[in-house]
Amino acid sequence: MGAPGAGMPRLLQAGMGAAAVGLLLIYNSVDTRPGDDDSPTGQSAPPAAAAPAVPGQAAAAAAKASPAAAPGAPALKRSKPTRLRIPQIAVDAPFTELTLNQAGQLNAPPPDDKNLVGWYRDGVTPGERGSAVVAGHVDTTKGPAVFLLLSLLLPGNKVEVSRADGTVAVFTVDSVETFAKDAFPDQKVYGKTQDAQLRLITCGGTYDKKRRDYLDNVVVFAHLESSHKA
Repeated sequence: MGAPGAGMPRLLQAGMGAAAVGLLLIYNSVDTRPGDDDSPTGQSAPPAAAAPAVPGQAAAAAAKASPAAAPGAPALKRSKPTRLRIPQIAVDAPFTELTLNQAGQLNAPPPDDKNLVGWYRDGVTPGERGSAVVAGHVDTTKGPAVFLLLSLLLPGNKVEVSRADGTVAVFTVDSVETFAKDAFPDQKVYGKTQDAQLRLITCGGTYDKKRRDYLDNVVVFAHLESSHKA
């Protein structure tokens, strides 16, 4: 997985939350292509790709609401996610916290763990009001990874997030969309929402050998349908 773009230090710490993460994740390949030129599985891991420093655009995206999803359950209080389950694509994975590096870039989940998802620890927690961001690899140096089949989800599929407070937040998939990384819709993906929503993100589309990166991002849009005790 390549690192996200430089030039955005302190931006997230100033309360920009998920809207600012959007500008980082566009350029952060949430996958690591296994192997090398001689490997049957593909190219070596993509290097860091530079993203433009556009905090003004991030602020504008945060100030506008994302398109409304179907009516959902009342938002939950803040609580860290501990496990992600998506029965339809056989996902059952623990969470790791994602942080920023010194350049203000979002660090990726460890590239050597194929069954791990990452959540930006200073952003919205899954179940809390707003757009919670969860990223995962589509492949790693060890082969196919946790979000390999993410693009196969359908509207109505369920996503369960276990939380540290002993609750399970159940989300319903609204849509699955693919966006070119160089035309990523920050506002649609990371804009403010009045209810609890979830964004699952990985890489997709064509793997560009010259850029050593996937050209697209796959984004799952989901809303909080219900919650229950674990």
